[in-house]
Amino acid sequence: MSFHSVRQAPGRLNRSELAVPGSQAQMFEKAAASDADVIFLDLEDAVAPDEKAGARKNIIKALNEIDWGTKSMSVRINGLDTHYMYRDVVDVVEQAGERLDLIMIPKVGTAADVYAVDMLVTQIEDAKGYKKRIGFEHIIETALGMQNVSAIAAASERNESLHFGVADYAASMRARTTVIGGVNQHYSVLTDPDADGNRAVHWGDMWHSAVVNMVVAARANGLRPIDGPFGDFSDPEGYRAAAYRAAVLGCEGKWAIHPSQIALANEVMSPSAAEIDKAERILKAMAEAEAAGKGAVSLDGRLIDYASIRQAEVLVEKAKQISGG
Repeated sequence: MSFHSVRQAPGRLNRSELAVPGSQAQMFEKAAASDADVIFLDLEDAVAPDEKAGARKNIIKALNEIDWGTKSMSVRINGLDTHYMYRDVVDVVEQAGERLDLIMIPKVGTAADVYAVDMLVTQIEDAKGYKKRIGFEHIIETALGMQNVSAIAAASERNESLHFGVADYAASMRARTTVIGGVNQHYSVLTDPDADGNRAVHWGDMWHSAVVNMVVAARANGLRPIDGPFGDFSDPEGYRAAAYRAAVLGCEGKWAIHPSQIALANEVMSPSAAEIDKAERILKAMAEAEAAGKGAVSLDGRLIDYASIRQAEVLVEKAKQISGG
């Protein structure tokens, strides 16, 4: 390991993150009763310009009056390039900051964007005498943000997670797609003809590189990488496949833009019983090997060593976090 120590963000359970428009107050109670790990009340894209002020009031009231249980609560503010942002931060943090866990900052482009919000939030917290510090979630959803993702990830001690905002990222990149988080038939490989002249088409994931870049920046700075939305909430299998792709690459959570997607995210982003059992057997086998003075041992016909311990410990710790143990 490097001599450089990476500070880890708080170990917040973040398998599913439910988006709830701030202008739809009738949805708040149902969201509070859901199984989502994190809820972000939205003031940005899901709220029309003439409803921004009303949505802000709805969110303040909801944070203060609704029992959200043990859920982590976040508010997605408007972008720094709008005149709504400063009032989002000032009003919500001043009037409901004690129940707010996170602020989600959209379309983060540079480390200076993070600094600007950090300065404002710090002044409010100090003036109000808050003991708890609010964390930051950053949506990487522009070419500028992806170019500067490493600097953004390291820009503040408030940083907790990076999220891939696929829709706006596609627009920023001028990508030839209109789907949100799905695959595209034109992003594929056509094989050479076989002996009979047959050719196969293998679809690919056009967002693979972007998600990997975000995951690397997040993990290198001790943050949680979270996959963003999957637009077709009538396609649970498509959602599950997208979530598995993200999980395999290192993401530990995914957005739910519809309540039906919460259970899917929780399922995919939780280690299975078989994975937990294997991880526990790895830890047991390595403990026995260590007691016998060995640095490696075989299990189920495969070599396991100290790297295997680190992988197993991550799974076991996640299982304990989910169970509340």
